[in-house]
Amino acid sequence: MITTISHDSSTSSHTRFNSGYIWLISICAAMGGLLFGYDWVVIGGAKPFFEPHFRITDPALSGWANSCALIGCFFGAMLTGTLSGRLGRKHLLMISAVIFVVTSLGNALADNFTAFIVWRMIGGLAIGLASNLSPMYIAEIAPASMRGRLVSVNQLTIVVGVLLAQLINWLVAKDLPDGATEEMIRNSWYGQSAWRWMFGITAVPSALFLLATCLVPESPRWLMGKGRAGEARKVLEKIGGGAYADEAMAEIQKSVHAERTQQKVSFRELFNPSLRPALVLGIVLAVFQQWCGINVIFNYAEEIFSSAGYSLANVLQNIAWTGSVNLVFTFVALGTVDRMGRRPLMIGGSIGLALVYSALGWCYFSQVTGLPVLLLVLAAIACYAMSLAPVTWVVISEIFPNRVRGQAMSVAIMALWAACFILTYTFPILNKHLGASGTFWLYAGICAAGAIFIWIKLPETKGKSLEQIEEDWK
Repeated sequence: MITTISHDSSTSSHTRFNSGYIWLISICAAMGGLLFGYDWVVIGGAKPFFEPHFRITDPALSGWANSCALIGCFFGAMLTGTLSGRLGRKHLLMISAVIFVVTSLGNALADNFTAFIVWRMIGGLAIGLASNLSPMYIAEIAPASMRGRLVSVNQLTIVVGVLLAQLINWLVAKDLPDGATEEMIRNSWYGQSAWRWMFGITAVPSALFLLATCLVPESPRWLMGKGRAGEARKVLEKIGGGAYADEAMAEIQKSVHAERTQQKVSFRELFNPSLRPALVLGIVLAVFQQWCGINVIFNYAEEIFSSAGYSLANVLQNIAWTGSVNLVFTFVALGTVDRMGRRPLMIGGSIGLALVYSALGWCYFSQVTGLPVLLLVLAAIACYAMSLAPVTWVVISEIFPNRVRGQAMSVAIMALWAACFILTYTFPILNKHLGASGTFWLYAGICAAGAIFIWIKLPETKGKSLEQIEEDWK
């Protein structure tokens, strides 16, 4: 399918983009997000079953089981900058798919808690690679006028993966008798096999992701940086035709020329004065996306809903509701990010979360249970899904100069996973000492501070090519 889409360059008012091809390769690349979402959330539903199996009773060990994958995520993000520059975006996506296949089976077959933790950490490596590579790749192949929607597709696939994990968790546990004790669970099918199927089934979409990566071309910006202009031109022509390829190659070549006149990029250079504003912005937004607190709802939904008076079977049903709302409002983000822009969505989402968390904290403080808590949780997820969740990935993928994008995104996403580890590991501790009310009020304060930072520091980038955004920073 070919459609006419307004192009934002000064030299061309309209370009006929091959939108069907662009969407196809974007979805193929974004399948890494689906695996990221599934692998990240499935542990929340498996937790009531593998913990009795491994006899986990210490809250610190429980937090470690939920957060250990983030160690792998951190190192995966750290390696992406260097490896994506050397191997290319396409080949590293393929490597992450292979790791997903192997580790999903490893977790399913783990016969002791140590092996389970090791496989989770190696699986985190694949999440770290995919979380960095998928939005980076899509940003580099996307025309400026479509980039927000296309990068948001990565968030959409994350949400689909999250919902898929939640539905499978619910279907597995929906017939679990109310009041089942840990001993009953440990000696039943749930404690022996159910959680293994939850992890092992990930091998199927992982294999599909591996096949999908064979269909995508290499990033034209990476090809140009390696002096493979002919291959880059073929990709750009397939995306938008000859005139678009000429225009895009001229912009990319200018950026590549600037790179070649300077020394090889090192991580130390990322902190020089010219790059520092973009890097600080990327790091703060990445950390804020995690410290806004939404991931504790996904990872500790059992505790959150149980403390609101729900049984385990109803808890998993409510979790499936959260995934459905997450999916619906991600589509809202896809429809608005290129029209409304990045700033309004980020600011509105931050303020909305601050208000919802304040009300949620009041419910726990006043011992309000049941439906009001569920509705507030769904409202928080709706705010997050249409703002911070997708738009943070869009901004991080587009604000850095071409020559340092891989390294700079690695730093930002390393910060994201470090922040996610701190959030996930500390929630049981905060919940114990501050209570659910105090914990959610803390997250409300963080969201209010985040809204102020975004208002002051985030420039609007909608409709601009990556090279134009680079010039704006200069």
